[in-house]
Amino acid sequence: MTTPKKGHHHTRACTTILVGKDASYDGSTIIARNEDSANGEFNPKRFIVVKPSEQPREYKSVISHLTITLPDDPLQYTAVPNADLKEGIWGEAGVNEANVAMSATETLTTNERVLGADPFVEYVPAKGNEPEVPGGIGEEDFLTIVLPYIKTAREGVARLGSLLEEFGTYEMNGVAFSDSNEIWWLETVGGHHWIAKRVPDEAYVTMPNQLGIDEFDLEDALGEQNEHMCSADLAEFIETNHLDLAVENTTPFNPRDAFGSHSDSDHVYNTPRAWYMQRFLNPYDEVWDGPDADHKPTSDDIPWARQPERKVTIEDIKYVLSSHYQGTPFDPYGQLGDERTRHMYRPIGINRQSQLSVMQIRPYRPQASRAVQWIAYGSNPFNTLVPFFPNVDVTPAYLEDTTTRVTSENFYWVNRIIAALCDGAFRSTSNAVERYQEKTGAMGHRLVAATDEQIARLGLTAAEEAAQSAAEEEFEADNVDGDVQPMEPDEIIAALRNPEVREILAAANQTMADQLKEETDKLLDSVLYTRSMEMKNGFHMSDF
Repeated sequence: MTTPKKGHHHTRACTTILVGKDASYDGSTIIARNEDSANGEFNPKRFIVVKPSEQPREYKSVISHLTITLPDDPLQYTAVPNADLKEGIWGEAGVNEANVAMSATETLTTNERVLGADPFVEYVPAKGNEPEVPGGIGEEDFLTIVLPYIKTAREGVARLGSLLEEFGTYEMNGVAFSDSNEIWWLETVGGHHWIAKRVPDEAYVTMPNQLGIDEFDLEDALGEQNEHMCSADLAEFIETNHLDLAVENTTPFNPRDAFGSHSDSDHVYNTPRAWYMQRFLNPYDEVWDGPDADHKPTSDDIPWARQPERKVTIEDIKYVLSSHYQGTPFDPYGQLGDERTRHMYRPIGINRQSQLSVMQIRPYRPQASRAVQWIAYGSNPFNTLVPFFPNVDVTPAYLEDTTTRVTSENFYWVNRIIAALCDGAFRSTSNAVERYQEKTGAMGHRLVAATDEQIARLGLTAAEEAAQSAAEEEFEADNVDGDVQPMEPDEIIAALRNPEVREILAAANQTMADQLKEETDKLLDSVLYTRSMEMKNGFHMSDF
């Protein structure tokens, strides 16, 4: 591979939404992120399950030439790696067998003061007699070196934090971790520092490609760590480098001011995305449009977390992550505004989306089938989001066997083809796309419900029953979350390693993939017909 030039040839732009368990429609924690590829690039993706025997013990990164020795006892986990490994794995999103989900990463912005104080750890190629100097860790590596080794969301923060302190990084990243109880969001600060904050249960969080956390309690992070965590020397780091911009003691410490950016490009690229997502989820809380709007698309102070006006569904998440500013003058497919406004802001649903994973951990289901990883490939305005169970030993070929060759036989490429056909004929194809999205989404919900019933009929193993009754006595006092099967992490892992359950879940995934392929092929047929009829060289005898 050609080593990326100093800078960020490999930086991916993305959009993240996190939904606390009291803000979601069903009491689940939900973390979701579009993975968007770099400008001018497209990255075919695969959905795989990585078994402990397949997990490397000596990990070598492609971009930074760094070798890391990994622990010996990895958990099984899902991932959505690149089909072409020339830039490394890029595992991106997955759930492990302790029912912990991870999404990595949202590329963030920073400022010169931070990078002057704690520079990125860049790869330096060998030159003359000078040997090469490996760089730090980055998005390419995060999922692979963290997710298999953590048993709670909080442990994810601690492990990634210690790796960042040890090896450093060459880019700014935001990373989400979730289990059935908590969601944590970690942001890197410069080369070796980091902060993390627990997402409030009653709130959702929107993250375009900017440093997002806008209030941070350093005392908690360096003490009890109830809602905040950070690198051990963060207080000295902030003080020594004059990073705290709070005015006297009237405003709380704001990491977005201290560590982030407020550049002109943010107002084109980032802030409008947060504006649109919150405008959709909180339409009545404030004025969003016009000269007197409380927050405009260019506002730097759009809150990081907010309580929604109604509970957030999987469909809401898909909608905001597919958004192209519908109903505003900024919609590239719309009729409001003009040519200038329609291309003013970067849409959320963009042409070079690689994949979207929405990871839902459901406290009202037994541990073995509690996690669902909803997946979409390609450009979100034209694709569909469907559920797969991550606790399986094999994933469906339709999503796993993505090649670098264009073919309508796998889910990634067929979505790319459909999107490219529909884009130029948005009005004449949008009806077919909407019908497809609704039908496949409904199929997904129905399949999850049917599979849940099938698992319920299995009953519990003796070991699970013992663990559950012990847990129920212990948790009775504080189990306010309605967790139907409260367990310690090691008991969760044992419950998930049930071959019978894994077979049922794998069969359900295969059924989903088969139905999905049938519907996707139909959509391709339909939009291809529409576009073929609209070709400029069409001619009929009746045209005379």
